[in-house]
Amino acid sequence: MLLFFLPIWFGTLFQQLYNTADTLIVGNFVGTQALAAVGATGAFVQLLLGVFVGLCSGAGVLVAQSYGAGDREAVDRQVHTALTLAAVGGAVLTVLGLAVSPWVMRFMRTPAEILDLSVLYLRIYFLGMVPQALYNMGTNLLRAVGDSRRPLYFLIISSLVNIGLDLLFVAVLPWGVAGAAAATVLSQCVSMVLTLRCLAGSQGMPWHLRAEKLRLERGVLEGICRIGLPGAAQSALYSVSNMLIQSAVNGFGTTAVAAWSVYGKIDFLFWMTVNSFGIAITTFAGQNFGARLYDRVRQGARTCLAMTAGCTAVMSTVMYLAAEPLFRLFSNDPGVIAQGVQMMHFLAPAYLTYITVEILSGTLRGCGDVRVPTLITVFGVCGLRVLWLAVALPRWHSMAAVEFSYPLTWVTASILFLFYYTKGGWMRRCIAARQSGAQNGT
Repeated sequence: MLLFFLPIWFGTLFQQLYNTADTLIVGNFVGTQALAAVGATGAFVQLLLGVFVGLCSGAGVLVAQSYGAGDREAVDRQVHTALTLAAVGGAVLTVLGLAVSPWVMRFMRTPAEILDLSVLYLRIYFLGMVPQALYNMGTNLLRAVGDSRRPLYFLIISSLVNIGLDLLFVAVLPWGVAGAAAATVLSQCVSMVLTLRCLAGSQGMPWHLRAEKLRLERGVLEGICRIGLPGAAQSALYSVSNMLIQSAVNGFGTTAVAAWSVYGKIDFLFWMTVNSFGIAITTFAGQNFGARLYDRVRQGARTCLAMTAGCTAVMSTVMYLAAEPLFRLFSNDPGVIAQGVQMMHFLAPAYLTYITVEILSGTLRGCGDVRVPTLITVFGVCGLRVLWLAVALPRWHSMAAVEFSYPLTWVTASILFLFYYTKGGWMRRCIAARQSGAQNGT
């Protein structure tokens, strides 16, 4: 499990340096308004990206299962269809992001003083959707066959490029938020080139990329969508609920927006860790399920849950105790620091209530069970979060009321996942679905 987890964790750490470097450098060299402008775009970016990342996950599950079963020909077809889908999907996301960015930011009640800066950042950022889509799909495919080291190396290189360009474009030239967005796009191009070069250079492997074989094969595309679309819908609904939360935060003014933005960069240490464990257990479960080692799937889930709980307990304690100095790294504004510390002290102790959602849903996804986990997430997290904001916020108009939507929904979803995982009969259905898919050539 650690062999799966550690490269993914370090890779996610360096991936987060894209936006963290933007935030850190913009906050220190430009100011609070620019910091808030970059932070206010996060929920919308995740909405569009999350839909595609769900499809990447579907492709990864298919490849992991085929690789575990030793079906080289299926891996070859799945890899080429997935990368074609990534190029097309990235182009669609570019057009969509450029077209609707101003409307979405106004809908989210972005403060007037940062609206134009937020839209400018988004429009430059979305120019990098094709390279970002190809990179995300390529690394999912590599991780599905157990190679999580080379994606880590690629991310280290592109993250260092991003930081260097951030300093050049923001601190030296200076181009402000436009420079931060341009640095991110260029560094994503670097990671895409490295990933595609790796796949194209894998002669003799079933995931060897050849341009003449790139096509959308219907049976494989249906398999990716069958597994990936529920995950994409889940991610989209997560993002919609987070956009509503961002909209609620925006109603408390620029200081609150800036504090929430910085909190998101610090709190990502938790999210990248739990998500890395989720990716690890998805790959582990997919390969072992494909190899028909069903007891090992359940054993892996228990081990991963224990490891995630231990890491989360340590991180929650550190972030709670070190909240103020962490916020001072990003801003010298006393109001931003005070509000950010309050957010951290409220939410960090609740992180343990979420981990069951990530690990059990990752296990189920690796075995091909995505519909019920998606429904649990839709109603237990997203729907309940929206309901809470609609009912509670008008009555208790405070940041604490907004923040409480997180532990409330985490606890609810965790209970539902535990019940389904232990009582749902999902393994039997996954085995039957896998046998049916093999007969249909996916």
